[in-house]
Formats: sequence, C-alpha cells, structure tokens
Amino acid sequence: MKVLVTGAAGMIGRKFCQRLARDGAVGGKPVTSLHMIDVVAAGELPGAAFTVTSEAANIADRALAPRLMADRPDLIVHLAAIVSGEAEVDFDKGYAVNLDGTRYIFDAIRAENIMSGGDYRPRVVFSSSIAVFGAPFPDPIPDDFHLTPLTSYGAQKACGEFMLADFTRKGFFDGVGLRFPTICVRPGKPNAAASGFFSNIIREPLVGQKAILPVPETVRHTHATPRAAVNFILHAATIDGEKIGPRRNLSMPGVCVTVGEQIEALRKVAGATAVSLIERKPDEAIIKIVSGWPECFEASRARALGFVAESSFEDIVRAHIADELGGKVGG
Repeated sequence: MKVLVTGAAGMIGRKFCQRLARDGAVGGKPVTSLHMIDVVAAGELPGAAFTVTSEAANIADRALAPRLMADRPDLIVHLAAIVSGEAEVDFDKGYAVNLDGTRYIFDAIRAENIMSGGDYRPRVVFSSSIAVFGAPFPDPIPDDFHLTPLTSYGAQKACGEFMLADFTRKGFFDGVGLRFPTICVRPGKPNAAASGFFSNIIREPLVGQKAILPVPETVRHTHATPRAAVNFILHAATIDGEKIGPRRNLSMPGVCVTVGEQIEALRKVAGATAVSLIERKPDEAIIKIVSGWPECFEASRARALGFVAESSFEDIVRAHIADELGGKVGG
C-alpha cells in the first residue's frame, strides 16, 4: 500500500504517520511507501520499514496535486487545512487552502482515474469538521442534520464534503469524510484555532503553567483525544464503503462536556493546584465564534460503523498525561 498524507507536519498528521511507522500496515496491508506533505517538511520518521518521503509544499499550488497523484497512492489522507480562527481572519488564504487545495487534489485523482480507465480508485480520507453545522441546533444533533455553517472555515469544509460525496458517487475515488470533534488535549504550543483554549486550560496547568480561559464555563462542546483521531483515520482507511452508503461524511463520536466539567475532570486527575492556574479572561471575538458551534452529537452512524472515542473527559486528561507527559503531572 502506498500512502499520501497532506498536513503531515500537523499534530494529527504527525501522530498518524508515527502510527504507520509503528504498525507497518493498514488493515493488514503492508505499507510500502509514505509521502508526507505540508507547508513545512514533516521531518524524519524513525522506525519506518518502508520508503518515506517528506516534502514542504503548499496544496494551494495548482501544480502540486497532479505531481502527487502521478504515483497513484492507494490511500490518501487529506488533513491539510487552515484552521478555524485563521480562516476567519484571512478570508483569501482560507479559501485558497481549504477549498481550492482540496479541489486540486480531488481533480488530480479524477484525472488519474480517467487515464487508468477507471482502474485507479483510491480510498480518500478527508478531514472535515463539526463547524459544517450552524445554530440553532437540536440537542443532540442527529446524523441527518443540515449543513448551515456560520464561519468561513465551516463553509470551506462543507464544500469539501459535497465534493467528496460527488466524486465518490461518480466513481473517481472511494471517499470517507470525518467530522472531527475538537481534538483535546492537543500537545505542543497553542495554534490559531479558535478552539485552542479547550486544550490550553488542561495542557498548561498539567505542567505547572498558567492558562487563559476566554469563554464562560457554561460553554459545552464535544471532544476526542489525538489517540482517538488517529484511530478514526485508520478505521476510515479500511472500512467497507458499501456499509457507509451514499452519505459519505460522518460525525465522529466524542465526549460532550461543559468547560466547567473539563475543569472538574482536571481537578479530579491533577488536583486543585492545577485548576488554580486557569485565569478567566473573556474574549468577545472567541465567544462569538464558539457560540455558533454545535455542542453534542448522536454520532449513531459512526458508532454503528465501529468508530470509537473516549467515554469521559477524565479519560481524555489521563490519555494526555500518558501519551505526552510520561505519566507524570507537574512542571
């Protein structure tokens, strides 16, 4: 199996590629090569028993996609994107990367499919987002809820979902779209995502550092760990497309909690000292963005198809401690 990953230097992309190096196979099929693409090179992949190519490139460059598809990868994991906050601030950049870049990739696959006489039909796993939904919401949000995004990022991801379903319907590739919940706790440094505070208020206190909470504790949201996100992708890479049916985009399962419940989970796992490091500092711009986000999902289709996430936010905190902190809490 030849694998292409866009956004390979990002948090989820990096962890997915590391998992490939560890496992050496996807769904029992040995990985023979991995091509990693991002705006910065993803770096080396120690332990990989297959050919690894890491390249710095921008998917908004129309000439890139045909070159990537010339090798006809069997699995294409499309994670590259401009995140929510940045896409809202920089309108042109958001559409260039999140919409045009996705279209270039899908069109390049289509061109190879046509040249092969229909024989080339790879599995495409597309990273979508719960931002494709817009308020007002039912509680919980059912799988058949309409797409009415209230941000530029959500609109761009919704366009990607429509293209994925149509290109799959036409037989150009076999696509699966994953509407990720907010991935928490994200390791590393804060990024430009409006949702970054969900991780910040857990990650920083766990290492003895202060964190800013820009929204009320009543804000409610759905989360899954980076560990779960990688498992979502691996499952999407191997699932029988016939079982999914024509609705190719799925809302992933997760843990639905308020910010206050997040903080309480932190208290139970790491104690009052960690919680005391959270500083309340309202940010009206972030509050406005978050107010338009969905909160809880049924995700019944995804669960029925075998997608699995954590069962509590305490599990999410413990997973971060185990995966990123060597099992230890404190600065």
